[in-house]
Amino acid sequence: MIRRVLCSALLVVSVSFGSGELSNRRAPGFALPDPEYKHYYDLQDYRGKVVLIDIMNTGCPHCLVLSTTLEQVKARYGDKIAVLEIVLPPDNQSTIAKYKATNKVTATVLCDMGQMTASYFNANPAVSHIDVPHLFVIDKQGMIRNDFGYDAKTRDIFEGPGLFAEIDKLLK
Repeated sequence: MIRRVLCSALLVVSVSFGSGELSNRRAPGFALPDPEYKHYYDLQDYRGKVVLIDIMNTGCPHCLVLSTTLEQVKARYGDKIAVLEIVLPPDNQSTIAKYKATNKVTATVLCDMGQMTASYFNANPAVSHIDVPHLFVIDKQGMIRNDFGYDAKTRDIFEGPGLFAEIDKLLK
């Protein structure tokens, strides 16, 4: 119950983040389950790769745009990068399965009850809302090198060209 209250509190009041405001720090660790709770994924499993973490909601149209772009990223960069899409309640096994099947999403989707997301957003009483989608770009050493909330200035990130440039910088 407390977890759901935390998650709900994170989604109530609006605070807008521009790109990079949550960057230049070590990415908080986590171990999150897949929707079937059969396997847990740990950020440490991806050490040595560029990791893209997408905080998203299956009913969000901008999240779908980013999911489509992330599928292109996976095709272009292969195993040099890892893509993790993180969903919060009210998403559940059913909504995630439908989203993945309908939109041909092959990225790893993980379930968070709010704790991981709160740590990435430096949540405190003043930060009581998380806009989705929000993309965190983590370098090979586990540092958040940039983060992007969806708005007119970051549209090229969410639609591809800008994101490819960000990844290319980190792979050099």
